[in-house]
Amino acid sequence: MAGIMNTQSTVGPLPTLPGTTLPRATRISLLALQGLVAFTAALGGAALVLGSLAPELSTVLSPPAEHLAGSPFSSYLVPGLLLALVVGGTQAVAFILGVTRHDLTLPAAAVAAVGLLIWVFVQMVFIPFSFLQAIYFLVAIAETCLVLLALGILRPLARLTR
Repeated sequence: MAGIMNTQSTVGPLPTLPGTTLPRATRISLLALQGLVAFTAALGGAALVLGSLAPELSTVLSPPAEHLAGSPFSSYLVPGLLLALVVGGTQAVAFILGVTRHDLTLPAAAVAAVGLLIWVFVQMVFIPFSFLQAIYFLVAIAETCLVLLALGILRPLARLTR
């Protein structure tokens, strides 16, 4: 019975998620990228939705409708909503969690980064290449690398940046 009542742990303290103790440069870089993507995804999504709802604005706010040929969409309404709510939303949530230093900072950042990668890959399947795809692909890779760096997975790279 004494063995069952023993409250001392021989395993040691549980590791904490490093989301609350990220190195300053990593944290600021991640927050800057997430804030930028959240803001531009919200604006871009709103522009696509507005362009699909007001056809007279579509030439200014939306890519040509021919880009949607072969895609499951007939207008930019749903892609605009997905861009604003899913891509922008996950980036915004990750940003807020990072600012508040929540324990879920890194998992949220990973989800946001992978979500952005998926968005760019799917976009490249359906619409012609644009420089924005390349920029956001690089941003998603940078976010992913920052998360891996913070988790210690890219530790050899961390030594190079000191």
